[in-house]
Amino acid sequence: MTEPAEESFLSHLVELRDRLIRALVAVGLVFVCLMPWAADIYDLLAYPMIRTLPQGATMIATGVITPFFIPVKVTILMAFLVALPYVLYQVWAFVAPGLYAHEKRFGLPLVVASTLLFVLGMAFCYFFVFRTVFSFIASFAPKSITPAPDIEQYLNFVLTLFLAFGLAFEVPIVVIVLVRFGIVGLEKIRVARPYVIVGAFVVGAIFTPPDVVSQILLAVPLWLLYELGMVLARFVGRPAEGRIGVPEKGGEKTD
Repeated sequence: MTEPAEESFLSHLVELRDRLIRALVAVGLVFVCLMPWAADIYDLLAYPMIRTLPQGATMIATGVITPFFIPVKVTILMAFLVALPYVLYQVWAFVAPGLYAHEKRFGLPLVVASTLLFVLGMAFCYFFVFRTVFSFIASFAPKSITPAPDIEQYLNFVLTLFLAFGLAFEVPIVVIVLVRFGIVGLEKIRVARPYVIVGAFVVGAIFTPPDVVSQILLAVPLWLLYELGMVLARFVGRPAEGRIGVPEKGGEKTD
């Protein structure tokens, strides 16, 4: 009995390795294709900041290799986003054979929806939050100084906000999962609304610059997405047994 179990475990490790290699190769190929436009990609990322700087002001690089390293880093991240559908397919192909049929029906839309929401959160941050926050900050800059943001600090700043807004847009998925698997009842989620609103502003204060505008721009969508999650959760029924990992009656794993 031990040898078949060990062989099965090793075969899963080999499959996991192969799928990780495929995902990395896909990201690498996209990165190689995008590399000639690395500087343009960074300029696109920096545009919300550049448009708020005074006439003639530019961003600066304080490190020796920073002008090369930062655009490359941004291009790697862009390559990962472009290759994300294929990466997620590899993850799903590895996990799906071990799921029940009803878990597959729920899991695939969940993966797709969570990915789209994360990208939507990043897009909301880039097209709306950056423009508002940078314009607000520029309006308070003294006339006696010329802003010259460092490109590495700017990258760290925007990545933090991308992550914060991407995760914030996952709130409806979290609410749906909690209700779908019976972890928390819908009524308890409604009762928790005041605490969620306070928590949203606390999260906004932690993950955004120290100004009221950026905190509100994160806290309000976080609260509204929580409300959206409650609305959607009403249409998502619990499994028959109401527990995670318990198959539906007559449910069988599929190959």
